[in-house]
Formats: sequence, C-alpha cells, structure tokens
Amino acid sequence: MTRRVDFTYPDDFNPQWHSRLPEFACAANAVSLMMPFAEPYVVKSVRTALPHLEPELASQTREYLAQELQHHAQHRRFNDLLVADEPGLARLERWMRGVFGWLHRSRSDAFNVAFAAGFETVAYTSARWTEARLDKLMTGADDVAATLFLWHLAEEVEHKTVAFDVYQAVHGKRRTYVAGLITSMFALAIFAALGTAFLLYRKGRFFRPVAHWRMLVWTVSFTFELLPAMAVSTLKGHNPAKLADPPFFKLWLRQLEADPEQLPVWSDLDA
Repeated sequence: MTRRVDFTYPDDFNPQWHSRLPEFACAANAVSLMMPFAEPYVVKSVRTALPHLEPELASQTREYLAQELQHHAQHRRFNDLLVADEPGLARLERWMRGVFGWLHRSRSDAFNVAFAAGFETVAYTSARWTEARLDKLMTGADDVAATLFLWHLAEEVEHKTVAFDVYQAVHGKRRTYVAGLITSMFALAIFAALGTAFLLYRKGRFFRPVAHWRMLVWTVSFTFELLPAMAVSTLKGHNPAKLADPPFFKLWLRQLEADPEQLPVWSDLDA
C-alpha cells in the first residue's frame, strides 16, 4: 500500500533527539543519512526488472517502489536538519552518493537487484531487532523522530518479500544474490559506523566508556540477529514470506490505515 506521510519538526527540534540514549540517536541518524542514496539506488535497480514481471508481481513492485521513494523523501528532510546541525556530515553524504552511484553504474542489473533484495533482508532484521527492544530503545526519545524510524521499519516489514521475489523471477542465481547480500551488509555497516563515530565525537560521547559499551552490546546483539537471517535467505527454497511479521509493526500499520491523516505515535499504541 502506498501511503503519503509528512513529518514536521518544530523550529527548536534537537537532532540529538534521545536524551536518555544519545548513542542510539547517533546510530539511527547515521543510518538515516544513507537513505537518500541507498533508497534511490534500490528503486532504480528494481525498476529495471518491471518489464519482465507478471502483472501481479509488477503491481506489488510498483507499490514497493513508491514506498521506498517516500522513505527517501522523508529521510532527506530529516537529514537536512542533521547536516544543518553538523555541517561535517556533508562530506560523508558525498561519499555515500559516490559509492551508491558507482554501484549503479558499474554493476550488472542482476547484481543490483540482488543488492536490493539483500538490503531488504537487513531492513527486515533491523525491524525484528528493534521490536524486541522497543521500550528500552525508544522510551525518552522525541516522538516525531522515533515515529519516523518506526514508520520506515513498519513498511520494510510490509514489503519484505518484494525485492526477493523480483530477483527470483528475473535473475535467480544464488551466487549473485549472495554477492549482493554481502555487499549490501558491508556498505550499510561501514557507512553506519563512520556516521556514528563522527556523531559520537561531535556530541562529546566518543571518549565515554558507557557509549562504547552500549554500542558494543547493540552491535553484537544485532549481528547475532542478522547473520542467521542472511544465511537462511541464501538457502534453496527460502522466501521471506515464511518469516513471521513482528506484531508491533503490523499494529502500527493498522492504526495508520484506520486514520491516514494521523501518524500513530509509538508510545500511544494500544496493543
């Protein structure tokens, strides 16, 4: 389903939007910085397959692409606030633009769609990891910023099968899928680490032991969630449709559909 959303931020919005867990805000902001470059790359990659798809999958794919473009637009607006607060992030954005642009220009259509499918595997795993720690991670966070990230993850759960189905329908070689999956994981991990380190330093958290302890705990737990999911996704006969959706995100989308004019705030949801 294509949804039109619009996040507005007050004039005094603090880009370091989590006073209780500032390290989490730094990490989430670093991921957000990638979206205006990774999402268009994914869209352009999957769009090349549209002429080769059966009508039902083509319709699902168009909705998926529209959702991804919404993610791009909303993160661009959010990132403009981040860069205005920390102009040094513009250099990291240029690196991201160069890397994702190079991938699009230099890799095959099959590899690029495989990257998109791998990207969705990482995104779905991020949603599962976040839901399991929702109260710990989001309590004390700014509602608008928290809702931006949770909205994005909810739609990643919703369209978790589409890029994989497109790849299987048009290309299908497991070797190329594995290459795209691993590349997507490393690209996201490297840029997330660079952005997080820069923001921790600029916000005065880089030399605090508690910051490194929290980052270590989150990184290890996410890695133990991600690597098995990546391994399973390479097995013959696997399809993401077999994976159970995290219930929080299904509830979030149901409440949004009940009132499309009002974005649900995560802390107000009635499970």
